[in-house]
This record gives sequence, structure tokens and C-alpha cells, in this order.
Amino acid sequence: MSRPFVLLAGLIVAVACEGVVEPAIERPTNLTYRLDPSGDPDAPAGVLLLWNPVLSSDLEVYNVYSRISSVATWDLRASTTSTTFHDVGEPDLFYAVSAVREDGEESALSDEVFIDERLRLEAPGFLATTSLDGAIHLAWGDNPFRVGGAGFEQYRVYSTGFSLDDNLCGAFWTLEGTTVSPAFLASALTNGSPRCFAVAAESVEGWESLWSEIRADTPRPDARNVLIYPLAEDPNRSGFRFFQDLNGNGQADPLELGVVGPGNSTEIDFWVFRDPVTDSLLLVPERAGTGVEFYDAVNPVDDLTSIDFAPDISYSPASIDALTGFGYVFEMDGGDGFPRYGALRPTHVGREYMIFDWSFQTDPGNPELQVRGGLPTHPGTGIVVKRR
Repeated sequence: MSRPFVLLAGLIVAVACEGVVEPAIERPTNLTYRLDPSGDPDAPAGVLLLWNPVLSSDLEVYNVYSRISSVATWDLRASTTSTTFHDVGEPDLFYAVSAVREDGEESALSDEVFIDERLRLEAPGFLATTSLDGAIHLAWGDNPFRVGGAGFEQYRVYSTGFSLDDNLCGAFWTLEGTTVSPAFLASALTNGSPRCFAVAAESVEGWESLWSEIRADTPRPDARNVLIYPLAEDPNRSGFRFFQDLNGNGQADPLELGVVGPGNSTEIDFWVFRDPVTDSLLLVPERAGTGVEFYDAVNPVDDLTSIDFAPDISYSPASIDALTGFGYVFEMDGGDGFPRYGALRPTHVGREYMIFDWSFQTDPGNPELQVRGGLPTHPGTGIVVKRR
């Protein structure tokens, strides 16, 4: 008597299974983005979208949508099996993603992301540069990090060539590098080749700030702890020449920079004289067209790099007292119609010898010895550095 009941129960179960509706596919979650900085804060190079995977065995693809405003209709940008999508070019304002099953059923859209330029950080408050041998050291205001907090990602350092004659930066800027520190060393540069520099702050979303002010600077040879003697103490090591043009092309020979030589030669830029009455040492310009002046006649300078710019003055061929810690600027005849400029800072001045640091600008007519000047403007504008 129980068999018909069992058959009827099985029929009821089969009918119930035919009425089961498969649940809708879940929508993607945690949609985020990161921009591709381009150097132009108003025009990112693209946007990378990322989202969490939908855990469904019959997932086919993800659909990526965008729109230009909050009231515009959604446009299908692409379909992908990946949980990322790279949209090249200037991005739209809004993006969202859906999941699609093998049978074509599509989920609801994910939460949209807004490419919000209000997340852009402040521009660095200042930019300062230091001329070095084959390099330029940059330092800038760290206000984007201090104000941006967790929204700060890094700094981006840009450079381009600079024309002293035209007083203009080049049109094509390149990325020198990135750093989280408010300082950067641009190295492997050519001495005597001027460049413009600027810095932008980048947010965690990839937004680039407006650029810092632009600085023009020129790497130049320098040396530390050069030993030289008064003429009366050692005639063969009492003279110094910043540069020598052995090829007659107006360019300093790399092997003839900063040469210590005989103090009685007419080819040196200066020699050291010891006053027989006071025992003090003096720097005596020698080569025709060479003159010298204090960088600051009242105060010593902290370092050779503190001698930033050759003053626009008349340089005297007369001797000058050698004082420990003071800065001196030499103007020399370049032989091509343009002067050359060198800097010197004695670190020790005694009765029998002197030790000094020196630098020299190989670019003809360029008075930059360590630049801290510039204008708070966007790339391509003029810089205050002038050729004499």
C-alpha cells in the first residue's frame, strides 16, 4: 500500500525542482582607480581601474562602463575577463563595472568611481637647486606631504634643456625620477649644459599637482681641499688656473681644469703672496683679463655651494686678502668674447700654505655657480638667468 505514496512524493519533488530560479549574478565590488600622470596636471595619460573578482563558476566577462557626467547615459567601454582595465587617454569622469554570466545575464553595476580632480595635492611651495660637478641637487617645499597626509604618494621631478641666449626652457620635458623625499639628485649630467627643473606632487590616485616654480641651473666642475703655497714657500705650487683652452675652440679642456702650477707663470689665473710684514696671504690675479672680488666682503660663507651667482660688478685685477671661510668670485677672459666665472672658498689660511675649495662654470658667459633663482611659472616660460 505504500508504493503509490512514494511515487507521488517523487513527482512532487520533480515539479518543485522545475520551478527553482537561479539567483542573479553578484555585481563587482571595491572598484578603485589610479591615474597615469603625464606631466600635465590637467590631462592624465590614462586611468587604471581595479575591482574585486566575482566568485561565480559561470562568469563570462566583466563589462566596463563610463560617462562624462552624473546625468549622462553609460557607454560600454570594453569587456574583459580580467579584474583590471586600462583606459588610455584623458579619462571620463565616472566609471562602473558589471559582471556577465555565460547565458548573457548581466549583474547590476558596481558602485561608480568619480575621477575627482579635487583630490589633487598642492604644488610644492618652493624649489631650490645646487650646482654640482656633473649633477644638480634639488630641494623643495614638503607642503604636499604635510597637508596631503595619507593622500600623498610621491614627487615627480622633470627637466628639460635651457637656452641662456633665448632665456627659455625647452619644449620637451622628461621625467628625471620620483621620490618620497623633498630632495633629489639629478646626476650623470654634462658640465656646462644648462637645464630647467620643476617638481610636481602625486596623490595616491595618480593626480599630479600643478608644478613648482621652475629653476634653471648648470652643472660645473668643482674640487675640494686643494693645497697651495705662497710663492716664497714653494714657487712651483703657488699658482692656480681654473681652466685652459688647449684646442682654441672656446671650451675648457677637461684635463686642464683646476691646475696648480708655478706662481711666476703668466698663464695662471692667480698666485698666492705672503705679506712679509703681517705674514698674511693674498690672492694675486695674474693672467690678462682676470679679476677677483669678495662674494660677501663682510660675512664668510657656509660652503662653496653658498656662492651661487657671479655678481654683476667690475672685477679688480688687484690682490685681495685670503681669509678662511670667505667666498671669492673670479672673472676670467674666455678668449671667445665671453667671460668665464669661478668661485673659491679657503678652508684654511695659514702662514705657510692655504687649502681651498673651488668651482668653475664651463658654459661661456654663464654666471651660475650655484643657482637659487627662478620664476613661479609653468613650463616654457622665461627664467631670470641671463648671459652677460
